[in-house]
Amino acid sequence: MSDWVPTTCMRCAVGCGHMQRGADIGYGVDMVRGDAAHPVNQGLACARGIQESRDPDGSWLTRPLVREDGELRTTTWDVALARATQGLRETHANDPDSVAVLGSGQQTNEAAYALGKVARGGFGTRNYDANTTLCMASAVTAYYQAFGSDAPPCTYDDIDDAESHVVWGANPAVAHPVMFRWIGAAAEETELITVDPVRSETAENSDHHVAPDPGKDLALARAVLARLVETDRIDGDFVETATDGFEDLLGTLPSAERAAADAGVGADEVELLAAALDRRALLYWGMGINQHVQGTETARALVDLTLATGNLRPGGGPFSLTGQANSMGTRICSSKGSWPGQRAFGDPDHRRLVAETWGVPVDRLPDDAGPGPVEMLANGPDAVWTVATNPVAGMPDADNARERLDDAFLVAQDAFHTETTELADVVLPAATWGESEGTTTNMERTISRVRAATEIPSGVRADIDIVATIGSRLFPGLFETTSPEPSDVFDEFACLTEGTIADCSGISYDRLEEGHAVRWPAPEEDSAGGYRYYERGESADESWSFPTATGNAQFSTGRQHSLPEPTDDEYPLVLTTAREADGYNTGVRSRGGVAGDLVARVNPETVAAHADLVVEDRLAVASRRGSATVRVDEDAGVPRGMVWLPIHHPATNRLTLSECDPQSDEPHFKQCAVRLAAPEAALPPATAD
Repeated sequence: MSDWVPTTCMRCAVGCGHMQRGADIGYGVDMVRGDAAHPVNQGLACARGIQESRDPDGSWLTRPLVREDGELRTTTWDVALARATQGLRETHANDPDSVAVLGSGQQTNEAAYALGKVARGGFGTRNYDANTTLCMASAVTAYYQAFGSDAPPCTYDDIDDAESHVVWGANPAVAHPVMFRWIGAAAEETELITVDPVRSETAENSDHHVAPDPGKDLALARAVLARLVETDRIDGDFVETATDGFEDLLGTLPSAERAAADAGVGADEVELLAAALDRRALLYWGMGINQHVQGTETARALVDLTLATGNLRPGGGPFSLTGQANSMGTRICSSKGSWPGQRAFGDPDHRRLVAETWGVPVDRLPDDAGPGPVEMLANGPDAVWTVATNPVAGMPDADNARERLDDAFLVAQDAFHTETTELADVVLPAATWGESEGTTTNMERTISRVRAATEIPSGVRADIDIVATIGSRLFPGLFETTSPEPSDVFDEFACLTEGTIADCSGISYDRLEEGHAVRWPAPEEDSAGGYRYYERGESADESWSFPTATGNAQFSTGRQHSLPEPTDDEYPLVLTTAREADGYNTGVRSRGGVAGDLVARVNPETVAAHADLVVEDRLAVASRRGSATVRVDEDAGVPRGMVWLPIHHPATNRLTLSECDPQSDEPHFKQCAVRLAAPEAALPPATAD
């Protein structure tokens, strides 16, 4: 019988420790359970994380594929790698920025670091993203602007100590089930409020539900702050001691009454939120805030609420909820928004150190982070290399994205068949959970090991080996070997973070072997990160220090603007998108290769108003970019005039907007104008085959 192997779940960003046991015969994971010894979850595990680790429903890739005469055909690794490197080399020779690289928060830290090394230090391209721009960039930008550094100041340890919990534009009951158990358990003795236009699963399990108009979260946040100001519930000592810009913010603040009307809520709901934040409060937010043309400004406004109330102490604070399993890891190690360790792109000393570490000319490295993926594809790259991501389904205005990818030489690296692999010129089958070695970083900055419980099947290779092989063939000397040890890659990354804000130099595989997990910053072998920016002395004196120009946290002055595509007579309904419990990362692990029906949740009154269009419980949802036939699920939890679609179905993003937040480049997935029509029989079901 195989031994149990400790590892970390790679479904979402909670970072639960798992125990996995490989199959006794052949390949695969036979058994999965929570790891009671892991300090993050202490044995808890969600059913979906176990299921997707043990027996994913995705359609596996088992052999490399190349396109010949318009068809994908099985080939050898030698042929596939030769075709991939030839196409990438020819494109790169014309212009480094003609190559686009798209990574993922599904990679280990080591694979993400290696891919960023090839993209930035090999190709030298500006056109590179680690997939976090689609979900976390607005929160990242807000943290940098407010605190001078990315990542939440608070940790899971603060959940039990909070006196109130406010979940804003997020649904952790579905997206982060284990974490929501902690929040729910803590809230039994305190209070849980959910802010969401839809009565989500989290709202169903909350003490209170506040439903602003779609996309009006910034107006609501300003209404709450105005109420706190009007009722003299500002922590003046903290604001005076540790922040800048509060007076400027006051100069832009409307009355609570006016801002509440703009947000579509009542004065009693504004007071409810103000009272919650007047206590020791954790304010959590997610994609409902980030995926908006004002996502950065709205996230800043939520941070402002915690600053104004002095909620930057243990037991309180602004806590952005990360979507993909290793989104935090890609943020600190993949060289997307910063060089490893949050080293700034524009700092010549940082660029020089990175170039020396990688052994490449410093002028090869781009001097800015480059565009987000929407602009990247709009610019029409000649070659695109995707790794563990599915942009054909995951990008907004997906039909346009498909056309751009179809025009490019496309190399798709993944463990499963996806809409993107079906479009590719070369498909490289990669190992998945249970077959991979490395580390991952959860949303509270904790790094832990990912271990293989089974051998990698023949015909499949580990992500890091594929990346290093292509990198070595294109740029000799970039890697010492085409099969680098993950521990060596981690050591290189950790050394490059030494002395930075996100210092991981005190973390090693040996330390993780002994202690399971370590939270950064960890500059010493016995140090680990706690609550950030805050210190409490032996005499109970409090102090704060932020890596900003003044050493203080910064307030903001963002104001609510109109939505980029308001409803009108032609498109009178609002479309919003969100997660389903069985849908993650475009659902490729859970939909068995076939997407099946696209299910729209619609208020019964909205359905009744369009009853003449319904054919056997089906309708078509149409936007200015495309349409999709849906099966109607009547749901009173969805407001009248709104259509709710799951973001991970491949047909959903045929409808969404490509407009982006100008500060973060994050797309506006959450609201666009649509209409209902009779179902389109000619529209075939979307598949991943």
